[in-house]
Amino acid sequence: MAPLPRRRLELHHPLLRRNESQAGQNRDHFHRHGLRTINLLSAPGSGKTALLEQLAHRWPRPPIGVIVGDLATDNDARRLQRAGARAVQIRTGDLCHLDAALVDQAFSQLDCSGIDLLVIENVGNLVCPAAFDLGEQRRIALLSVTEGEDKPLKYPALFKSADAVVINKIDLAEAVGFDRCIAIANLSAIAPQATLFELSAHTGKGLDVLIRWLDAKAA
Repeated sequence: MAPLPRRRLELHHPLLRRNESQAGQNRDHFHRHGLRTINLLSAPGSGKTALLEQLAHRWPRPPIGVIVGDLATDNDARRLQRAGARAVQIRTGDLCHLDAALVDQAFSQLDCSGIDLLVIENVGNLVCPAAFDLGEQRRIALLSVTEGEDKPLKYPALFKSADAVVINKIDLAEAVGFDRCIAIANLSAIAPQATLFELSAHTGKGLDVLIRWLDAKAA
């Protein structure tokens, strides 16, 4: 039997084309509402919600809006509502990231009147969320001192896509043996484009510097 002829197929359409299209529409919606929009990414337990609670209290023009992504429960959204934020919850089930369509659905449920800052608290994951544009203006990666210094080396895609990196829980650095110099060297090697902030979401130390950056850069 003669061998089958070989055919070469050119793949012209990116796998994330549908998400990219929706992300563009989201970006237009956010702009029309006058929103500064942040995509906040990190591993579980790094302190995203605690940081947003502080931000809700300290943002110079409250309230802030938050779209919260979790596999299950609405615990984080309720925490943020108690802190004064307008928050809506996305339960993703087995999906390990948010996509632009999910954000669009949640945004339609959010009362944006009087809000100029919208934060999308992504699902706690250092891999999948980095690949999905949600329509944000800025992307922030959060790293806690309890995770160790080598997270940027292990998960470079997330940190390379970030406009800023926040090192959180600095009040625990000495107790957990966190080596600040090594962590900063790793971040400089992987994410030289990112602005670095060091703070404690528990005590609020260092948060004012981040707020000034958000106010200027996300405008």
